[in-house]
Amino acid sequence: MLIIPVKEGENIERALKRYKRKFVKTTIKNQLQERKQFTKPSVARRAQIQKAQYVQGLRDQEVV
Repeated sequence: MLIIPVKEGENIERALKRYKRKFVKTTIKNQLQERKQFTKPSVARRAQIQKAQYVQGLRDQEVV
């Protein structure tokens, strides 16, 4: 649960901006999107391997 203390005399838009920033940083949004649809463990593992291969390819290109 996110708690944003609003200081006395603080503009509500500023407090909302702080809330949105904190919301994005806590990765709650990503968790909600992942929970919308079930992904099989094998599919998740395959995606993780593909991402690792992609990142490794980028690092290999950097070195050369």
